[in-house]
Parts: sequence; structure tokens; C-alpha cells
Amino acid sequence: MRVVTDTDTDAERGKRMRKLVELVVDPVRRYLYRRTDAATADDVIGDTLLVCWRRLDEVPDDALPWAIVVARQCLSNAQRAERRRIRLIGRIIAIDPPLDAADENPAASSGDGTVEAARVTAALACLRRNDAEILRLWAWDELTSPQLAVVLGISANAAAIRLHRAKARLKQELLKSVSATGHITYDEGSENARR
Repeated sequence: MRVVTDTDTDAERGKRMRKLVELVVDPVRRYLYRRTDAATADDVIGDTLLVCWRRLDEVPDDALPWAIVVARQCLSNAQRAERRRIRLIGRIIAIDPPLDAADENPAASSGDGTVEAARVTAALACLRRNDAEILRLWAWDELTSPQLAVVLGISANAAAIRLHRAKARLKQELLKSVSATGHITYDEGSENARR
């Protein structure tokens, strides 16, 4: 650790910071890029350099490991903030669901879209709110089971199970709507299916 003296000037601090930046930015960037997406990594690099500037007098002679520890802590903070944001979005959706599917998805409206899209919209409306929401998050927002788990505040396994069950319920609703329109549906192994 460098001992601070009263003779340190702003110019000297700036010079020390530039040397520190040259030494640590590329290794810290590589460290972060292996652990998160590029945008988050760039934000964390900025946070790390800010901490380095504020604590410049505490930086040890071997600055790289110290900077990586700072970057690791900044990354943890960013990930916690993202998880809180996603949980908050999930809570908001649970309290105040988005507009009906037909309002959100123009292709699903029966006037402008296909009959099939209107059927799906109607089937979604018949499902429980939680089933419809997990299907929308999966299909429209393209979330994976682990991402659904974060949004819903459950395990990835539970999210996968809920998604599977919601898909099965949607399929049942779609089959009901086909039957209601007068189309004949065949069950495997039934006598009508063999003809």
C-alpha cells in the first residue's frame, strides 16, 4: 500500500490513476466478459474504476488482484440489482397484469390477424391468470425456464413444470375450441381414426 503524503498533488494522483487503468482495465474486462454480458461488463468496469479512483491511496503495489476483487464485488452488486428489478417486474405483472393479449399482440386480433391467432387469444383468456402469464412470458417475451424462475420467484425446475402444465392446459383449451367449431377431432386408437 502506498503511503499518502501531503505533497501529493492532483496531477500526481491523475498520473497514478492512468498507470492503474493501463494495468488493470484489460485483465478486468476479460475477467468480466467471461462472467456476464458485454453491457453489464462495461458498466461494472466503470464502477470498478470509480472505486479505484476513490480508494487510490489504498491500492496495493500488486494492484491487479485488488482490482479484480473490486470488480467481482461490483459485479455481484449489479447482479443483485438485476434480480431485484426482475422480481419487481414480476410483482407488478401479478398485481397489474398487462393488457389483454389481443391488445398487446396486433396479430391476435380477429379483425386484422388470422383466425388461428384469435383462437389462441381466446384459449389464453380461458386459462387461469398464472398459466396465461407464464405462457406469455415464454412465448412472447422468449424467456427460458431459468429466466421464468427468476421472474416468478421459484426454482428453475418448478418453472419448467409450471410451463409444461400450462402448455398442456392451453392445448386442451385449443382442442375444445376446435370441437366447438364443429370440426371432428380424432383420438389415437379410436375407431374413427382408423377409417
